[in-house]
Amino acid sequence: MGLILELNNVNKRFGGVVAANNVNFEVEKGKIKGLIGPNGAGKTTLLNLISGIYDVDDGKIIFDGQDVTNVPAHKRARMGIGRTFQTPRFLDRSSIEDNLKLGTDLFDQMGYINSFFGKKGSDYQHELEDLMEIVGFEVNWDDEISSIPYGQRKMLEIVRCLLSYPKVMLVDEPAAGLNKMEIERVVDLLNLGISRDIGIVLIEHRMDLVMSVCSSITVLNFGQVICDSIPEEVVNNEEVIEAYLGRQD
Repeated sequence: MGLILELNNVNKRFGGVVAANNVNFEVEKGKIKGLIGPNGAGKTTLLNLISGIYDVDDGKIIFDGQDVTNVPAHKRARMGIGRTFQTPRFLDRSSIEDNLKLGTDLFDQMGYINSFFGKKGSDYQHELEDLMEIVGFEVNWDDEISSIPYGQRKMLEIVRCLLSYPKVMLVDEPAAGLNKMEIERVVDLLNLGISRDIGIVLIEHRMDLVMSVCSSITVLNFGQVICDSIPEEVVNNEEVIEAYLGRQD
């Protein structure tokens, strides 16, 4: 498939706290890389470094063959680095449709403006219909995004990300607070991303979900990679068990 994202010896400190300690990390096209570890291990910080929200202290970030270490976040988004958050981030007073349209054509500086004037056309509508069929619920497009339940907003954030046709998707705890049916819909959206050859980084605490969708898993603890392997090896790794998974009596 080929690599789409590489982190080489990336470091990040916040005062005396080391959030990323010589992290090496690779994501392949069309595969899901799991990113797990205890709370405070540095998982979301790593996504913030990849997306450009935080600057790295040392090391390099290579995206699609280009060094993006010093590229601003908005330019990385237009280059094809998509992102969702633990708590969905929308313009709460704007309509559902306008919020989703913000995800279109991020690679084109004027694309999101044009979309408001109907220049996206039938391609956007067709794509949106296909994605809404996957999520399995209907909305009134003119309603404010804040009017719909939390679980639906989490799914719509993934929909918005997919509408931008990213090359990499950074997905932060998509199953948190969702019921079983909603989680199944999230998996369907992730599988759609795989079918489009998108490289996906998935932070998730539900190990059943991680084990079922990830082709490889990186485990962080105190900002340091303690294991990077296939799921079967990760869950049997003694250091991972001690730091994160725990032992069954």
